[in-house]
Amino acid sequence: MSQPEAWEILGIRQLAATDERAELFEGTLLVHRPGSAEPVEPLPVRVKRSVLIELEGYLRRLLERSRGRGG
Repeated sequence: MSQPEAWEILGIRQLAATDERAELFEGTLLVHRPGSAEPVEPLPVRVKRSVLIELEGYLRRLLERSRGRGG
């Protein structure tokens, strides 16, 4: 079984609420295949508020644990 392609996330652009309650956000995810000569690929994305909240907590814990480990 072959491994799936790896993608490097380079950034998120223009992420903004699309409804008056700010429950859904749309923007562009910038990705690139490491080692590839191909340019950055912009991917349109839609993200629910609940997913952003989950990511916020996960990233906060990850960064707190990694402090002092080279960055």
